[in-house]
Amino acid sequence: MVFGLTACGGGNTDSNDAAESTDAAETTEGDDAADAADAAESTDSSDEGAEAPATASGEKILSVQVGPDPETIDPALNSAVDGGNMLLHSFECLLTVDQDGKLAPGQAETWETSEDGLTWTFHLRDGLKWSDGTDLTANDFVYSWKRVCDPMVAAPYAETVLAMVEGYDKAITGDLDALQVVAQDDSTLVVTLNAPCSYFGSLAAFATLSPVQQATIEANGDAWATSAETYISNGPFYVSEWVPGSYILMSKNPNYWNADAIKLDGIKWNLIEDANASYSAYQTGEVLFIKDVPTEEIPSLEGNADFYVDPIIGTYYLSLNTQREPFNDPLVRKALSLAIDREYVAGTLMQGTYTAASNFMGPGWIDTDGSQFVDNANGGQPYIDVTNHEANVEEAKKLLADAGYPDGEGFPSISYSTNDAGYHKVVAEYLQQAWGELGIDLTVDIVEWASFTPMRRNGDYDSARNGWVGDYSDPSNMLDLLYSTNGNNDGKFNNADYDAAMETSRTTLDAAERSEALHTAEDILMEETGCIPVAYYNDFWLQSDKITGSWHSPYGYWYFMYADIAE
Repeated sequence: MVFGLTACGGGNTDSNDAAESTDAAETTEGDDAADAADAAESTDSSDEGAEAPATASGEKILSVQVGPDPETIDPALNSAVDGGNMLLHSFECLLTVDQDGKLAPGQAETWETSEDGLTWTFHLRDGLKWSDGTDLTANDFVYSWKRVCDPMVAAPYAETVLAMVEGYDKAITGDLDALQVVAQDDSTLVVTLNAPCSYFGSLAAFATLSPVQQATIEANGDAWATSAETYISNGPFYVSEWVPGSYILMSKNPNYWNADAIKLDGIKWNLIEDANASYSAYQTGEVLFIKDVPTEEIPSLEGNADFYVDPIIGTYYLSLNTQREPFNDPLVRKALSLAIDREYVAGTLMQGTYTAASNFMGPGWIDTDGSQFVDNANGGQPYIDVTNHEANVEEAKKLLADAGYPDGEGFPSISYSTNDAGYHKVVAEYLQQAWGELGIDLTVDIVEWASFTPMRRNGDYDSARNGWVGDYSDPSNMLDLLYSTNGNNDGKFNNADYDAAMETSRTTLDAAERSEALHTAEDILMEETGCIPVAYYNDFWLQSDKITGSWHSPYGYWYFMYADIAE
């Protein structure tokens, strides 16, 4: 999930770094209420060696690994793929995305848009319930969406998902009632936009806009999303047990509107950070799915029926802290970018599981005319010739000299921060070598995943690995990441012309003008090196053939809610 993503009008946008996963980025459901409430009691413990208790005979508990302890599974605050995967199963938005990538009914059974595109009306299903058995109504969505705007909550995706809603500019200053999201009655939600937004339906299916229970949050504050007994949800599953550092167990939610279609009794999310430990658990059959596959095992796994490689829309990139010298100089940033041999990184270090990135926006992003955005970028030419590394290095040395650091002379020692998963560490070690050729001394700072994303978001780094996996295919979803006030603009890139281009893309109703503005933004980003694109993502994972009925989306999510376990 890695979180300004709006291209539909409104204020500045924010992002989902979530789209970031632990190995990918770095962007994006007792059969009565009493039984459900009782089952939600937590066995919270700090005992990392704890194991889930034995289940009743015949129960189907799907055991998977998508990452370590998530930074958060509060829908308003999450911006990572691992947390996003969990949210997909514990919450449900107004709309959902089906196996074919198309919008489908979720909590809303039907919806319509006014002729001018400004009014969206959602009609909720009858009899919706929270996992504790209490009623869920349109007012719960009003509260939840206003909470996302609350400056005290500081939701990183707020601008991304709601800046196009009328009154957002006032809501983020504290006047939450200004947001034009209204419960016409218990089953009808009306949303008024400040400009037409063709993909607002995709936002209505995005986890940030999940409903959350007001009474629970008011009673427990931020801690509501840290314990099984207070984690009330509305999706196919609810959190029944939570042992930090070990696992999160989700049980089938009997109050879910489509509970009869859920075949699993539960999903056990094993919170494993070490890829070798994940692989061992997979080999022993303790888990049937792992997202974190040891890189050294990739060659032996290729061709195996249970090893999957599937493209997703997103880019593995590096953030440079532009608020620190010497990264405030675009010549320095561009030199650091050109010194990287992307084909070597993607093809050798990443063993072909990623693709060398010549642009920020790679394959899969759709232009306003329906064509591939990348095909229309930079006059049809790549921004970086990834096939001519020697020439790129010579240009890098010249740029560094022009910046006042000939052969790296006088360049301060710098650090590169990353978490140790997937290919992140080997890429970091390669950067020591590549930037060393410019005369730059680089130290590598390995940071635990739970601390890594907040550290980067707070700007407590020199350079850091980053990435984004798309939440929907509109290019604004990723280009807005570099908008000056975007909550996931970790490098604090600030360029007035870039912001102006993105503003045009949000407000124009002309498709050709919008396309031009988006391409102009990427032109500026690549020229100024607001970040350093390295490779385009593919997801790779191991999955037992015992799992049936699940699917993987191009946004980096796995859908297990309608899965089954074959005997």
